[in-house]
Amino acid sequence: MSGNAGGMTQNTPLFPHPHEVRRRVQSAAQLRARGVSAAQTPAQCLPGGPWQQLLPGVYLLHSGPPTGEERLHGALLYAGRPPVSARRPAHAPAGSRYGEAMVTGMAALTLYGFPTAPPLVSLHRIDVLVPRTRRLRSTRFVEVVRGAGLPGPVEMDGVPVAPVERALADAVAGITDGSVARRLLTDAVRGGHCEAAAVVRELSAAKLLGRAHLREAVDFLLAEGRAVAESRLYEMVRGQGLPVPLWNVELRLPGGPRLGAVDAYWPDQAVAVDIDCRPPRQEDDEEHWSAHAARRDHLERLGITVVHVTPKKLREAPEQQATVVRTALMAADDREPAAYVVILPR
Repeated sequence: MSGNAGGMTQNTPLFPHPHEVRRRVQSAAQLRARGVSAAQTPAQCLPGGPWQQLLPGVYLLHSGPPTGEERLHGALLYAGRPPVSARRPAHAPAGSRYGEAMVTGMAALTLYGFPTAPPLVSLHRIDVLVPRTRRLRSTRFVEVVRGAGLPGPVEMDGVPVAPVERALADAVAGITDGSVARRLLTDAVRGGHCEAAAVVRELSAAKLLGRAHLREAVDFLLAEGRAVAESRLYEMVRGQGLPVPLWNVELRLPGGPRLGAVDAYWPDQAVAVDIDCRPPRQEDDEEHWSAHAARRDHLERLGITVVHVTPKKLREAPEQQATVVRTALMAADDREPAAYVVILPR
């Protein structure tokens, strides 16, 4: 699972009693497998009866209002065409009880613990992602989202949830308020759920970047992603006991052109760290990518070792990245002296 769902530990259940929730919400097929006939089920749902119909073919086995968890389970039963038997092969993923359906959109962000996402019980709708070939209508509080080549779900206490990036794209697709979209996107990065570039890639695949309010939100997201990555770089240097570098400096040749900015630089060893926070490559920015590569090559030809890191690497493997930097610093004595460069604050 990407990130931490609202500070929950791995052993903390998403729902207090997930098996009880599944017992209280049953599909018509599951009820028939328990010996409840097709005629008996509607009789139990008459006014004043003990049951109620939650969704087409899905029943709530009590008369009170459904909880947020019951609505979520019901939405997955409605959309997933799950197997009737609760007994599954030992190797089968828990979410297979819901077929190919998975929670996405705002409901998924709630499950991930996004601070700006409302609680389940407050959601007016629950988005459920299904294969594009499914013939299924949205109904009541269930919004059916179709997609080709569905991602693998994240399992949260047996609930299949779309990966954070996909859930974000599905959530902001229906949001017209730029400030709300911006808060959701930055929650993903600040909460450590995923990296900004991964979000932009998903928004691009969903063809959402043509909307002005989302373009502005993405600009803010990329700036936030860089700030978070820089903070992780600072923490890596301190936590792994690396020598303190010069932070955020511009390099240039004496009396010559600028060589570009680097995030950290050790002048005695001529080692630089460059955080690559660029959004996914687009067809119309080939010139930008070529210039970026040319700058790196120029620094290397001058004898400056450039360690390239990504926000994802800094988040997931800081010790490994620190080892790469430390190795480059230790190897400085074995290299030819680097060209003299002027160091300026960025």
